Amino acid sequence: MPITVTAVPCLSDNYAWLLRAPDGRVAVCDPGEAGPVAAAVEAAGGRLDLILLTHHHGDHVGGVAELVKRYGAKVMGNAADAHRLPPLDVAVSPGQRADVLGVPAEIIASDGHTRGHIAYNFPDCSILLCGDTLFSLGCGRLLEGTAAEMFESLQRLASLPPETLVCCGHEYSESNARFALTVEPGNPALRARADEITRQRAEGRATVPTTIGEELAANPFMRAADAEALARIRKAKDDFR
Repeated sequence: MPITVTAVPCLSDNYAWLLRAPDGRVAVCDPGEAGPVAAAVEAAGGRLDLILLTHHHGDHVGGVAELVKRYGAKVMGNAADAHRLPPLDVAVSPGQRADVLGVPAEIIASDGHTRGHIAYNFPDCSILLCGDTLFSLGCGRLLEGTAAEMFESLQRLASLPPETLVCCGHEYSESNARFALTVEPGNPALRARADEITRQRAEGRATVPTTIGEELAANPFMRAADAEALARIRKAKDDFR
């Protein structure tokens, strides 16, 4: 049974992701605030069954308590990070398969931005909920983890089928594109993607989801040869203005 995914803009530049099953069940990933998510839930029929969390940062969990109170949704997250997450009803671990709206989701370790960060991959639906690990043309800042951990995490995601939708946590594509062009100015796939992003934002449209294939072709972090190269690129991005 397939599920569909829709971006829900939250806060200043966050995305929560609304998942809908044909039988009417609904889940949301990383609700940074309750209001926009509740509006999306009401538009989808007023039912919220499950909240998925990728990591503990407030801009990804800020709406959980209010949504649980309003809809009685269960909360799923990494058992190893439970002490920093809202109370979990379903604690999962990397390497496990979890049932999400009747569809199997692979729990993938994706440390780097934080330790204990996880991603949810839906192989039957070609959907990846990756939080702040992988962005369109970027990756998350190394706030708790190391470049080696981020490199390993991105390698795991790079092994997914190229058509997999990359549903990330922020609208960072414009600034990421400007930086990426300083790393690979001669990459035609990157130049085409940067032009597309400019058009999308000029029209007020979201630039995500992207795909694993698109990121492998244009994202300098996904294209880094090793952890040392990723560390150099990440340091340059941190200093980029």
